[in-house]
Amino acid sequence: MREKTIGEIRNELKAAEEGMLSSFIETYMTDARAGVAKLIGQAMREQEKLAAERARMEALKKYEKEYAAYGRICGIDEAGRGPLAGPVVAGAVILPEDCDILYINDSKKLTEAKREELYDQIMEKAVAVGVGMAGPGRIDEINILQATYEAMREAISKLKEKPDILLNDAVTIPGISIRQVPVIKGDAKSISIAAASIVAKVTRDRLMREYDKVMPEYGFASNKGYGVKEHIEALKKYGPSPIHRAGFIGKFV
Repeated sequence: MREKTIGEIRNELKAAEEGMLSSFIETYMTDARAGVAKLIGQAMREQEKLAAERARMEALKKYEKEYAAYGRICGIDEAGRGPLAGPVVAGAVILPEDCDILYINDSKKLTEAKREELYDQIMEKAVAVGVGMAGPGRIDEINILQATYEAMREAISKLKEKPDILLNDAVTIPGISIRQVPVIKGDAKSISIAAASIVAKVTRDRLMREYDKVMPEYGFASNKGYGVKEHIEALKKYGPSPIHRAGFIGKFV
């Protein structure tokens, strides 16, 4: 058998190298095409999600569009009517007509992190924001409904711009001369009311976390004063704190 010449060996090595390079390029291009296709798919899904969110936000502006002729529209909502401890807090928010804040929703449907993020955006972009509250003592004195009305009136009074019409979450507030439109489940139907619900909820949650630093035995940072099992057990063990509502805890202590 004839021995191969150096030239033939070189040619074979070159052919082998070219074959491996070709195979590598083909594999690389296949992977690259798959990666690009994946990125394009992800981008398209994100665009679809964004389009769906923009459509949802437009639907959430239904009442704002309906009453646009009145001028400045203010959403009103509260947080904390049901807990055993802490204040009831009301939010009043006037958003700009061209409000572009996405993902605003009923505060109960949002994570705590998302509420905090949206709170900052609302405070930055809103025409005006007002917050009012009534403490446990006032709740015991006049009852939770009247205390809620009181907190709402305070929130309205703290707006730097006077609203022309109020969109309220389900209630009509006594003692207010401004026209009011009660909207059942308004925090899920009106962007202004939803924004007010976020402001009220975040304000109250932050306050309850501060109370927790002073009275950690009740777990206010996690339960926000609501009557969960651990809170009730702590209430029975330690008795009521200065921020518990006497009218709400009678069957526990």
